[in-house]
Amino acid sequence: MEWSIQEIAKKAGTTSRTLRHYGDRGLLEPSRIGANGYRYYDQAALVRLQRILLLRELGLSLPAIAEVLAGQRDTSAALRTHLALLEQERERIGRQIASVRTTLHKTQNGEELMADEVFDGFDHTVYEEEVTERWGRDAYEKSDRWWRSLTDAQKKVFMDEQAGIARDFAQALQDGLAAGSDAVQEIARRQVAWLSATTTPTKEYVIGLGRMYVDDPRFTANYDKHGAGTAVLVRDAMEIYAERNL
Repeated sequence: MEWSIQEIAKKAGTTSRTLRHYGDRGLLEPSRIGANGYRYYDQAALVRLQRILLLRELGLSLPAIAEVLAGQRDTSAALRTHLALLEQERERIGRQIASVRTTLHKTQNGEELMADEVFDGFDHTVYEEEVTERWGRDAYEKSDRWWRSLTDAQKKVFMDEQAGIARDFAQALQDGLAAGSDAVQEIARRQVAWLSATTTPTKEYVIGLGRMYVDDPRFTANYDKHGAGTAVLVRDAMEIYAERNL
């Protein structure tokens, strides 16, 4: 079964122009082009478009999406990850809706508000469960306290430093440098030093975190937006650094 570009645009809530743009960028090729010049899309194209739209909602640029799709050959695994993220977001939005309803009800009836009720669903501790499961509750609480203690300016400096490290890893990959080379190991040292602001990096922690950068598409996309394959270089460099120095 296949659908015309107009049918797909209508069903996806987008435009034919956007779909053609995706095609021009190499993101979404039509399954065939008819004699009349119309583009047609089959089931595989629909699945790929769904992934593109999901990644767009996560805030990725088109070049970053192209790199993520190129690195994810297992469509089922990618969709399972997307599904898990969407379910997490649904749960968070559900809590926000309930929070606003409670606030509305209590303000209309002159009842006392509780802070936990007002702000339920509005927290930014989205990785709490994941960090706790991997490295323990103490690791999460220490990191959370440290982050909350920073000013907005300090948070920006901290995140800008990480962005610079990611760009340097991407440049090293582009230059063809090996993960164990002196130059890449110096970047890995900076990465571990950056991590030490929130924890005491052990060998197991650094190796495990590096592997997560590749295994979890959210983190892979964050590094690979600078260049496809960057996350793999980061993982390998961190493992070598940990084995040598921790």
